[in-house]
Amino acid sequence: MLTNLIAKIKAYAADKDGATAIEYGLIAGGISLAIVAAVFAFGDDLQLVFNTIRDAMNSAAGKV
Repeated sequence: MLTNLIAKIKAYAADKDGATAIEYGLIAGGISLAIVAAVFAFGDDLQLVFNTIRDAMNSAAGKV
């Protein structure tokens, strides 16, 4: 009975499927944190760029 329990514990420790899922979760979390940080860092500058593009397109379309 004890050898059966030890065999199950060893099989559970050798299973790497859960570790891969956790790694992918950590990667996705890191990417999302990078996106949020970029938006907070460059949000105002990006808004200025898009407003400039919008104004240029409106001007070119005659919607001054």
